Amino acid sequence: MTVKKFNLPDVGEGLTEAEIVSWKVKPGDTVAINDVICEIETAKSLVELPSPYAGTVAELLVAEGITVEVGTAIIGISDNAPASAPASAPASAPAAPLAEQPAAPTAAATPAAAPAAEQVFEASMYGKLPDDAGTSDGGPAGGPLVGSGPKADAVKRRPRKRPEGAASVPAAAPSAAPAAVETAVERVAEPSAPALPPVAAQLPAAASQTSANQAPGLTGIGATVSGLVNRVLAKPPVRKIARELGIDLADVVPTGARGEVTREDLVSYQSQRDAEVDQADKFWGASKKPQDQRVERIPVKGVRKATAKAMVESAFTAPHVSIFVDVDASRTMEFVKRLKASRDFEGIKVSPLLILSKAVIWAAARNPSVNATWVENADGNGNAEIHVKHYMNLGIAAATPRGLMVPNIKDAQDLSLKELALALNELASTARAGKTQPSQMQGGSLTITNIGALGIDTGTPIINPGEVAIVAFGTIKQKPWVLDGEVIPRWITTLGGSFDHRVVDGDLSARFMADVASILEEPALLLD
Repeated sequence: MTVKKFNLPDVGEGLTEAEIVSWKVKPGDTVAINDVICEIETAKSLVELPSPYAGTVAELLVAEGITVEVGTAIIGISDNAPASAPASAPASAPAAPLAEQPAAPTAAATPAAAPAAEQVFEASMYGKLPDDAGTSDGGPAGGPLVGSGPKADAVKRRPRKRPEGAASVPAAAPSAAPAAVETAVERVAEPSAPALPPVAAQLPAAASQTSANQAPGLTGIGATVSGLVNRVLAKPPVRKIARELGIDLADVVPTGARGEVTREDLVSYQSQRDAEVDQADKFWGASKKPQDQRVERIPVKGVRKATAKAMVESAFTAPHVSIFVDVDASRTMEFVKRLKASRDFEGIKVSPLLILSKAVIWAAARNPSVNATWVENADGNGNAEIHVKHYMNLGIAAATPRGLMVPNIKDAQDLSLKELALALNELASTARAGKTQPSQMQGGSLTITNIGALGIDTGTPIINPGEVAIVAFGTIKQKPWVLDGEVIPRWITTLGGSFDHRVVDGDLSARFMADVASILEEPALLLD
């Protein structure tokens, strides 16, 4: 028997260590080449490691939660896998099941749930849509983040109807416990459920539900089909669970293979919702205990450690200057509504952040020095250089439980409006699932941080290291605005920009912010 040791590789550029977050295999499991064996957290992101060998797992050499240096042996795999050993399940599937399932084909085919903390973001994610926090779209506050929603190919999947005769279940209170999700999962997974009728039978019943979201001019069966396509993708059992728990599927981050909401997504969402309600009452320690026993100590490591170091260096190395501008974004809001109603954007999440992203790219071309890097000692003789980038790797800042991440969209300047929307969707979905790779956070040009998700008007963001500018996108809300001598309600937002004053002086920063604002005020300028 030969046991091959797999050493921790450098999955980024020059990374020296990583933490073993979770093992996806255990001793005795059979693995194939490229099966995921574990998740590691580097200084930049959460990364899945594939197996370089095929065989049987002999031993796990490093426990979960331990940080080891690159090059350390972490697992042993023998090359004499028993012939009778069953094929292993996909290693990306978590080890612990969501709930005890009946021994039925429908239950057996359902993947087990991952830990809730690994599937969801904190409520303070920067990437949430400003129009989810009280805009004319009518979206609920605290809705999904920017870019969330089904992937582009998800619209090809046909919606399915709940079995006829199934009784409607009144929505449960928002504070329902996660155990209720598991109970509901057990009920809907029973094999006695009747067969689903054809989707065509759903069209008449769905017409009244979708009419409010139809594009102007759509009527009859075409309007109904269009409404169905724009619905959140989810299987009938998942929809039933959501109804029982009073969960709006549009608020849930989908992680299914085709952009659909899964049962595990509901469990994660419910767990987070309960935690937000319950933790406040349990936060304060008992006053009878000494205060030094009421201090929670959280190790600073991984992404948070790297981010803290980078932010300190940026704040105290680059001389920051910040400016602000109020913008009438009413025409942007109207444009976003038209895009949502367009057939070309069916199934694609569209938000004002899409227009801001285009505006930043457009304005950077007119003011190139904001899309640059300051390089110290560039020639080896102590002389600095300014490297102006003739490409846009547009970064979108997002706060995660592991710390701040800024993945970027490569060559964003070459993308059409639809392609950019898809890229934003993919970026957000990947970040939520914890699958952002180090390469996706390297080489950024300019960053946008959407602080308006929680109703914040503006801020003074710190420049992402290696860049010279960052734009903060405040909330969009109706305010009194003077237009043609009259005070009328308009959709107003405030943009804040921070700049490295070694590269971007006051005049250049002002012109850049004015150009960005001009696009939000009149998106038609993008047609020039």
